[in-house]
Amino acid sequence: MTDRAVASGTGREVGRSRLRKEDARLVTGQTTWTDNIQVAGLLHLAVLRSPMAHARVTRVDVAPALERPGVLAAFSGADLAEGLGSLPCAWPVTEDIVLPDHPPIAVEEVRYAGDPVAVVVARDRYAAADALEAIDVDYEPLPPVLDLEEALAEGAPLVHSDKGTNRCYTWPLATGESFAAVRERAEVTVRRRYHQQRLIPNAMEPRAVVVTPLAASGEYTVYSATQIPHILRIMLATVTGIPEHKLRVVAPDVGGGFGSKLQVYGEEVLALAVARRLGRPVKWTESRSEGCLATHHGRGMIQDIEVAATREGRLLGLKVDLLADMGAYLMLVTPGIPILGAFMYPAIYKMDSYEFNCTGVFTTRTPTDAYRGAGRPEATFAIERIMDELAAELDLDPVELRRRNWIRHEEFPYTTIAGLTYDSGDYEAATAKALALFDYDGLRAEQRERAGRGDPVRLGIGVSTFTEMCGLAPSRVLRDLRYGAGGWEAASIRMLPTGKVEVVTGTSPHGQGHETCWSQIAADVLGVPFEDVEVLHGDTRSSPQGMDTYGSRSLAVGGEAVHRAATTVVDKARKVAAHLLEASEQDLEFREGVFSVKGSPEARRSIQEIAFEAFTNHDLPDGVEPSINAEHVVDPENFSFPHGTHLCAVEVDTETGLTRIRSYVCVDDVGHVVNPMIVEGQVHGGLAQGIAQALYEEAVYDDEGNLVSGSMAEYLVPSAADLPEFVTDRTETPASSNALGVKGVGEAGTIASTPAVVNAVVDALRPLGVHDVRMPCTPERVWRAVREATA
Repeated sequence: MTDRAVASGTGREVGRSRLRKEDARLVTGQTTWTDNIQVAGLLHLAVLRSPMAHARVTRVDVAPALERPGVLAAFSGADLAEGLGSLPCAWPVTEDIVLPDHPPIAVEEVRYAGDPVAVVVARDRYAAADALEAIDVDYEPLPPVLDLEEALAEGAPLVHSDKGTNRCYTWPLATGESFAAVRERAEVTVRRRYHQQRLIPNAMEPRAVVVTPLAASGEYTVYSATQIPHILRIMLATVTGIPEHKLRVVAPDVGGGFGSKLQVYGEEVLALAVARRLGRPVKWTESRSEGCLATHHGRGMIQDIEVAATREGRLLGLKVDLLADMGAYLMLVTPGIPILGAFMYPAIYKMDSYEFNCTGVFTTRTPTDAYRGAGRPEATFAIERIMDELAAELDLDPVELRRRNWIRHEEFPYTTIAGLTYDSGDYEAATAKALALFDYDGLRAEQRERAGRGDPVRLGIGVSTFTEMCGLAPSRVLRDLRYGAGGWEAASIRMLPTGKVEVVTGTSPHGQGHETCWSQIAADVLGVPFEDVEVLHGDTRSSPQGMDTYGSRSLAVGGEAVHRAATTVVDKARKVAAHLLEASEQDLEFREGVFSVKGSPEARRSIQEIAFEAFTNHDLPDGVEPSINAEHVVDPENFSFPHGTHLCAVEVDTETGLTRIRSYVCVDDVGHVVNPMIVEGQVHGGLAQGIAQALYEEAVYDDEGNLVSGSMAEYLVPSAADLPEFVTDRTETPASSNALGVKGVGEAGTIASTPAVVNAVVDALRPLGVHDVRMPCTPERVWRAVREATA
């Protein structure tokens, strides 16, 4: 924290559980979701999607749809192909990566069930949807490609026949000693295979887009339920050829994203293309079942992981081999998601060797991309699962094994075997607090007692310690990883003549509470009332610069930009104050929004008064700008690294397979906290999503490549009734990479909770010979695992 920030009152708002400014309009329905938008002459778009996972499209006849009531237009892929480029992939992770064209709408071939093949435009959404059934499409079936290992075999059917392979890329990383040498001298090795099932994002608000053209100037306004309005604007200009300065992108209030709206989707391009062709405003909103097919999926990996250790439990080396399911196409950051995880498999542990190898594989399924945590949950799951397996092999308590290998608090800053420099942390303190809240020793004693009397309902205890890399990302690092943009973020502060404050941020929230937290940060630095601050975001016209929201970057990078812009406002105001108070700048003190002369406290001006004086500009000296507005662009110097310890106790009925979470405790360290209530909400939401992967959610395909979990009837999203009461707490080691000392919290709960729950399930069943239960740990899978182990 800078001295100036302390002097100006930081701490008065930061650290306070303020009710969210956003909620008054959100919970009373006085907000604007994209689907709420109504404009004169609005038309509605519906998309016909392929029912087949892989086929040639030999004929598309849209003429019958034009005869349906209310239909104004219908287009095939061939009708719309002219003037549209390929959907972008911004992360070609290797020089020789296979980058197939990705048309916004299929023309000659469909490559997953849900691939768009035609669109209908009608006066209302129901007429458009009804008319889809009139379109006549002929398909010539091609073999689906579903199994990752079989897809790489010689002679396998190809997703993209012109590329000659289903291998997208191979990305290696090796540091320290060779793993082969470490394995040779190790006393114990453990190897396991874990499956990361596909997950379907289910944000509260479905995806939607509205495009309004202004024919006179050739301008278009695109309203989209997106996390990335600035990136979307650039990419829409690239794909459609419309000049960027003729595009305005607005993300209104967005009801959740979790990575699923970190994307440039074909529907956004199609809506813009149709609006351009018809000269009329166009809206598209997905249905829930449509979203299951067409919104990108998360996870989807096979993880082969091996650890080498001494008999005393010291880790010597780690080897990871991944097969990552790309799906049918590479979307915005698809190839890079597993690579983000590459740096986190060593987690909080010290070792001598690390080898990582990832192969991306094309399949005829919905493309994958970022989903809450994006590569980091997968890494944490694998290392925390195998740490429990190693503990069992060594007959060590799993907490004790971790304690013998983690980075100690006095060793920070610490450069890991993967090459990241962790700046701060205290794994001992977080774990000690979690163990006490959980009553770890008491639960272990109960576990032994229940096992001794042969209770068919087994008690299992799961441990998960984690860290993650947040604040994506230093631009130099992204350059080295071949990412197509930098990791900077922008903010500006406008001091209005009446003393009110407008904060303009390049981050784009979708439920995180930016308006509240950014107001708290600005209010503290400027010394103005929290209520006097308004935060503007999500509109490329009012907020022209930004890299948007994902990867727990908003506070660590975007909040830091707000802090620095506000600090610059104070610096500029000091010059005006010195003139008004007839003092030197060095003789001025600034506290709680007021400049005063040292030794003469009666000589004072508030920063809000100074804003008015600058506006009138009646008596400013030459060279002093008649404004105290300021902007700042931040490029982070390092990632931030939150961490924590999560403990889960489950009761598993060995006769039915039913698993019930009995207690869940987590202690997270997210650095300095701006708003504790918002942090609690982020943790709770993250826990729900991580537990959902462990116990409930899975995208399931049949042998023909059809998604059979394509609606809420088959895809189980847990409700509050399916989740336990959480006990949460925090420790605090400030980040040194930003002035606010913040680390990031949006992904923490999701990253840590999945292995904690699965470790607990396996711990309950290990005495029966069960060493793994494939996620999700449904009653049937648990029951089968018990039966197979005891057979």
